[in-house]
Amino acid sequence: MNFSKSLVMLGVAASMLIGCKDTANKPTASEATQETVADAPKTPAVAAKPETAQFKIEGMTCAMGCAKTIEKRLAKMEGVQKATVDFDKKEATVEFDAAVLTPQKLYATVEATGDGATYKVAQSK
Repeated sequence: MNFSKSLVMLGVAASMLIGCKDTANKPTASEATQETVADAPKTPAVAAKPETAQFKIEGMTCAMGCAKTIEKRLAKMEGVQKATVDFDKKEATVEFDAAVLTPQKLYATVEATGDGATYKVAQSK
């Protein structure tokens, strides 16, 4: 009887090892497509009223944490064609569509980044 149980358990274990595939780590076709679309760079639309805003940002303490975070946040805004933040100069340059955005919305986005009190916009051009 014990031999029969052992034989059955061995058969069940073998079938599980052979039958189960490691599909948990492999993305499905739809997930792979979604990841590709999400990773694709944003293609900017042609601006109806192209403008450039250049302004100083006070409160940045590092290039990677502060400047890159602000730059990414600005670049994600609808209507922004290109955003760059220079940590050394403490300056941001944003090319945007004035039909969609105003400089004040850009300033508000910068000042809302982080805890909402760290960064301040000054000397806009």
